[in-house]
Amino acid sequence: MTILRICSKVVVPLSNVTFTTNHFSQQRLASLPLRSLIGRRWYATESTASGMQIDPAELKRLERLRNIGISAHIDSGKTTLTERVLYYTGRIKSIHEVRGKDGEGAKMDSMDLERERGITIQSAATYCKWKWGDKGDYNINIIDTPGHVDFTIEVERALRVLDAAILVLCGVSGVQSQTITVDRQMRRYNVPRISFINKLDRVGANPFHVIDQLRQKLRIAAAPVQIPIGTEHDFEGVVDLLKWKAIYNEGNRGETVVEKDIPEHLIPFATEKRQELVESLADVDEEIAELFLAEEKPTSEQLMVAIRRATIANKFTPVFMGSAVKNTGVQCVLDGVCAYLPNPSEVGNTALDTRNNEVPVELLPYSKSPFVGLAFKLEEGKYGQLTYVRVYQGALKRGSFLVNTRTTKRVKVPRLVRMHSNEMEDVDEVGSGEICALFGIECASGDTFTDGSIAYTMTSMFVPEPVISLSIAPKAKESANFSKALNRFQREDPTFRVSIDPESKETIISGMGELHLDIYVERMRREYNIDCVTGKPQVAFRETITKPAKFEYTHKKQTGGAGQYGKVVGHIEPSPKPAEGEEALPDFESRVVGGTIPAQYIPAVEKGFRDGLDKGTLIGHPMTGIRYILEDGTHHPVDSSELAFRLAGFYAFREAYEKARPTILEPVMNVQVTSPIEFQGAVIGSLNKRKGTILDTEIHEDYFIVNADVTLNSMFGYASELRGATEGKGEFTMEYKTHLPVTSDLQAELVAEYRKKKTGEKS
Repeated sequence: MTILRICSKVVVPLSNVTFTTNHFSQQRLASLPLRSLIGRRWYATESTASGMQIDPAELKRLERLRNIGISAHIDSGKTTLTERVLYYTGRIKSIHEVRGKDGEGAKMDSMDLERERGITIQSAATYCKWKWGDKGDYNINIIDTPGHVDFTIEVERALRVLDAAILVLCGVSGVQSQTITVDRQMRRYNVPRISFINKLDRVGANPFHVIDQLRQKLRIAAAPVQIPIGTEHDFEGVVDLLKWKAIYNEGNRGETVVEKDIPEHLIPFATEKRQELVESLADVDEEIAELFLAEEKPTSEQLMVAIRRATIANKFTPVFMGSAVKNTGVQCVLDGVCAYLPNPSEVGNTALDTRNNEVPVELLPYSKSPFVGLAFKLEEGKYGQLTYVRVYQGALKRGSFLVNTRTTKRVKVPRLVRMHSNEMEDVDEVGSGEICALFGIECASGDTFTDGSIAYTMTSMFVPEPVISLSIAPKAKESANFSKALNRFQREDPTFRVSIDPESKETIISGMGELHLDIYVERMRREYNIDCVTGKPQVAFRETITKPAKFEYTHKKQTGGAGQYGKVVGHIEPSPKPAEGEEALPDFESRVVGGTIPAQYIPAVEKGFRDGLDKGTLIGHPMTGIRYILEDGTHHPVDSSELAFRLAGFYAFREAYEKARPTILEPVMNVQVTSPIEFQGAVIGSLNKRKGTILDTEIHEDYFIVNADVTLNSMFGYASELRGATEGKGEFTMEYKTHLPVTSDLQAELVAEYRKKKTGEKS
């Protein structure tokens, strides 16, 4: 096998590279991801591109393609920024603001609920073209994501399929709780980002404080590539530290970008910040480090190449500045998307080959490769199910046939569209690296499609567990629409769960928060004409054990003829937390030797254990954090069966569970409250009253931010209390952090309530 090794740190467009044909043809090397040439060492086998013929036009198309998401904390200005992007790229003819005050509303907030509440509920996709200087047109696919933590799955699945992102930050509030969550999601999927500090026209805006927060809270190297010309009411434009020009937006909507000389009074500060940029890059990029140590000044071209290299390697984020609502600085962000964020060929994507023991396979983003696509989002449209697909490899044509890797079903693509928020544009074909949508395809979110010549599957996305539940029932007589709506919402949203309480027979819906469930209840009323009655929200408690306990249980039953016999011996113990970088131990382990329990019965014991996990004995909630170790047992040559060992495993677990000092766990939320400084005492007092643990407090000029850990059970009704304590000026966000044991008095209360409920049902 021939191995190609590339160790130099260079950034070169593949279409401009020439290689000798006696050993490696240009086409064969071109099939390697361009990221292999950027800021890292890479090893590739010769076989990765055997026989591949890359069309130069295909390479050029990929180089000018960007797939980006716009993510941030709620109310940071994501949708407002997207509205300006669409306007300046010519996709929309006029600008409308969030909340629909003018009767229209922002283009990407197409739901009435979004326009009424002024928040993004569903991620929305669009595409546009941007002419970057004299370098020509770039095609940009954009997904605008929600900022509220209750809709975090929309951010999760968008970042799963995108190549890069714009992280929007408020120039006043800076890094907030959901910013940290989005950063964690970007790191999970290795998504490079540029940062945009928005709202610099607001009172109290301080972009350099926000950059310090990026470095300290998100622990990523960050430096400004611009500085503001004035702040707050005097904000006029930005100084580009690479072009060394002052940039202003003129015209009614800031559509005209004007470059002028830097104002004299800003030159010393601009010089200082450019030097800060060089020093920050020297920490993450070898070439700039060598120039810095040699006391040479890098050119603007060298800095741009280094920023791109470090950004794509996820070592650095360049920081842009502006105010979307004041139409300032947005075009510079678009230039930054083209200049610093990767194209699809620069991003390494892998699939698992199901025909070869799920061996990881590098996907090549070229249209002549066998097709591989991921269905990452589903919507119920007026023409049937709308399936959003990211094309990772190959091309997708209308009328072609696809194979769902999960179900192995072969389906035809009857209609292929590009999305522009809630509008559609029919297309005949989309190439590799693109995002599109299909009609008439039945599938689940996360399914992989191929052309049938290969059997690849993409890795699944992370789906957080629901933290809150409530009962729901239609006011009128139950109709088919009630079940239809719940089934649809479950298909569309993996964090929305529906179950039936086996004791009360009530329908239970579970989700990420009160707002999450409120939105679905309201959608049922608007979209399906079903008025619903909801019960009191229920916290997603869990049960666990605090010490090991042994078990030795024999299941024996004789009813004439062949009976049931199975004996299991072992112990249960709390699951240890894995050290950083290590995998968690399996929650079931068999140490049976000598065939005392035949191998075919051991999976049945595991099934019995998992049956027991479904419902705890303390308050009837699922159990977690328990390991089951099977050590020994006996069987009978005639009476033993899978059922016998499954029941033995179940009852042995229940018996040991009572001896393992079980306890109840409750969800703990990370709560961040922002309020004017004069209400600091009242806010901290209210959190202490709810038994919250204050983590830190940030004091600003006229407001403060407090972070605390508070149990979800204590947070019901907090919104009303906070409004009253702060004269309506305070706001808070919360997100799930972990499950922790409840206090002994609360545990006794919950157990007594559960037993009383069970006794009442029996009588």
